[in-house]
Amino acid sequence: MNKPLPTRAGFVALIGAPNAGKSTLMNQLVGAKVSIVTHKVQTTRSIIRGITIHHQAQIIFVDTPGIFKPRRRLDTAMVSSAWVGAHDADIVALLIDCERGITEAVREILKSLNKIKQPTILLLNKIDCVSRDVLLALAAKANEITSFERTFMISALKGDGCTDLLDYLAKQLPQGPWLYPEDQISDLPLRQLAAEITREKLFLRLHQELPYASHVETENWAPEPKGGVRVEQVIYVERESQKKIVIGKSGATIKAISMAARKEISEAVGEKVHLFLFVKVRENWINDPERYREMGLEFPR
Repeated sequence: MNKPLPTRAGFVALIGAPNAGKSTLMNQLVGAKVSIVTHKVQTTRSIIRGITIHHQAQIIFVDTPGIFKPRRRLDTAMVSSAWVGAHDADIVALLIDCERGITEAVREILKSLNKIKQPTILLLNKIDCVSRDVLLALAAKANEITSFERTFMISALKGDGCTDLLDYLAKQLPQGPWLYPEDQISDLPLRQLAAEITREKLFLRLHQELPYASHVETENWAPEPKGGVRVEQVIYVERESQKKIVIGKSGATIKAISMAARKEISEAVGEKVHLFLFVKVRENWINDPERYREMGLEFPR
């Protein structure tokens, strides 16, 4: 009788500059949408974990905020959260957008990785957008600054190279029991997942018009007598003019955001959702410790 292979489990932190494709990659590797994706930079604000099983290994991917030079308190909290995620992981994977190459932000991340004790791997994303010569030169340049255990060339959107990446990670993680139930794909609470979904629809709808400083919280989640759940959420903005943008003429914009969010939240929770959105002006929410706790971030003092 062949002895069963030992199970493995561990955390893989996905780090990189803003919009490198970390959330898209995690959704691809997990096989389901667990992290929101928009064209707006720094969409991911706190650590989000996506869970997949590959062979005998349970791989927990940690999607971290993009690392960049902070300019304000929220930026500092996000970047700090990203590095905490890296330091706490079993393996650190740096994702680089091949089209952008090694920008100043990426160069700083590469230098900082030399302080990381965990094994690090390099993921070159969007390989279908550049030539092989550019890819090889980019891999060589990155490995000159930081010595990586392995380099993978992938497409987060199309899935190219992702099976090889999963095969490698499944063998490298520590032996031990799985850390989550077999059918769980994320550790994000439903209330927070619902808020993230609405924030994604908000950003997608108002990508150009709405400033970065907006925030969504789920304030109420209760069963409805006739079935389904009633979900009440608040969209916080900094100024009255922003509130008008979110609501739109005759309420058209917030209605469209609500419809898109309600559909996806219903699919995520597996039951009918009655979604109610409210927009509130909170001028200094970006300096409110309570808002940071809601986002799962440490409030920088």
